[in-house]
Amino acid sequence: MLHEILGVAQDGSGVQRRWFHDAYFDLFVWQTEQGETTSFQLCYGVDSSERALEWRKDHGWFEDGKTSVEPVPRKILIVGLAPAAGADPADSITSRFEVAARALPDSIRTAVTARLREY
Repeated sequence: MLHEILGVAQDGSGVQRRWFHDAYFDLFVWQTEQGETTSFQLCYGVDSSERALEWRKDHGWFEDGKTSVEPVPRKILIVGLAPAAGADPADSITSRFEVAARALPDSIRTAVTARLREY
């Protein structure tokens, strides 16, 4: 379950940066003073398999991380969250995130989940 890391350094731009963490995900979220999510970075995987999905309101999606012959990280296969044959591996990340995100503030959970579903 993701929980917030408090005391995250801010850059003074007027956009608040927040960090949420669990054993599989690190989620960095940037929000306006009104609570609008303007960007986020979702890091997932452990050790050498770590990857990141980044979404920015004005730029869309960017994926970073080690490319692999196997599109679904082994950690997902171990816990039984792999997609069905022929399914999009992003569906596994979205499903796993939805479980981990239950304790997030509603506005963040909703915004990030909606973007992941678009991806």
